[in-house]
Amino acid sequence: MRRILLTFLFALSLMAVLPQRMSAAANIEIIDNDFQQITVTVTSAGALHVTGANGYVLQVYNVLGVRVASIKVEGNDKRIDLPLKSGCYIVKVGNVVRKISINR
Repeated sequence: MRRILLTFLFALSLMAVLPQRMSAAANIEIIDNDFQQITVTVTSAGALHVTGANGYVLQVYNVLGVRVASIKVEGNDKRIDLPLKSGCYIVKVGNVVRKISINR
């Protein structure tokens, strides 16, 4: 008797859970976002070439974490000359972070 009662309660609990999961799955909407690619490269002259970052703020940090430059990028294809000494720097534009090396 106990086994039959437990089987019945288990089946009843499964019937109560399954329709809720099915209705939750039907409410999922997939949103396809077209993310803009931001690229940061260093030219041979030591300038930064930034593409796809129109309206973003470019921030340059030294290896100690001190911000040495902050520039608003105007245009999708921008060349930025910075008076940086030779060394390694961290460049952040939007959610893109790159490590660069300047050799002068």
